[in-house]
Amino acid sequence: MVKQNSMKKAFVKLASCLCLVASVTSATAGEKIDYTKMSSQQLAEHLIFNSDGFKLDKPVQEGGTARERLVQDELQKSCSVVGNATIPADTSVKVMTMARNSYRYPEGGIKLGDWKIGRELAWSGYGFRAGHKNDDHSTTKYGPGGNCYNCHQLATDRTGGSIGPALTGYGKARGTSDAILKYTYEVIYNPHAYFPCTHMPRIGAKKLLTEEQISHVMAYLFDPESPVNK
Repeated sequence: MVKQNSMKKAFVKLASCLCLVASVTSATAGEKIDYTKMSSQQLAEHLIFNSDGFKLDKPVQEGGTARERLVQDELQKSCSVVGNATIPADTSVKVMTMARNSYRYPEGGIKLGDWKIGRELAWSGYGFRAGHKNDDHSTTKYGPGGNCYNCHQLATDRTGGSIGPALTGYGKARGTSDAILKYTYEVIYNPHAYFPCTHMPRIGAKKLLTEEQISHVMAYLFDPESPVNK
């Protein structure tokens, strides 16, 4: 997962094409900034972090601020170096190890929650956006959503994405053994242990959803009464 790096890459491309005046005033410190002496990377960093163009002080759902969200952790840095190239074996092992070390399991074991709540969470893109319109979760019934539909086809009553594998019939095809429940929980919690440098978010490790919310999403995938398995 390297979403935090996507914005930087976009600004690097933009910055490399900009023809800027030699000297401008910084919005944050009031000092003169000479853009012509910056590399594209430096200019991108400046525009994102120092120009006051983003509400980086706003809280985000996993805790902390938008500014902290844009700072890559060790796993993201490892994957960003690779980019779209084949992942070297040592990087793959490093990423998978970091992911496995992040796992935290619910007290009492992995259990399925309410598939109806899971359906709402899986189909909700109402997360915690940082920008000009910041989300207020005090008005939502189940809290931030998982945005699962954006990448996966889930039940057939709605159209999902195709970036990730289709999950239609997930529980029907796999059953509900302890092993498959553990695997599914771990993939949702931090998929890099199985798919190093995947674009799938680390839903549990980054606290995008709580353990209880993950149990509901898993129920949506496994419960025989869930539309996913019809």
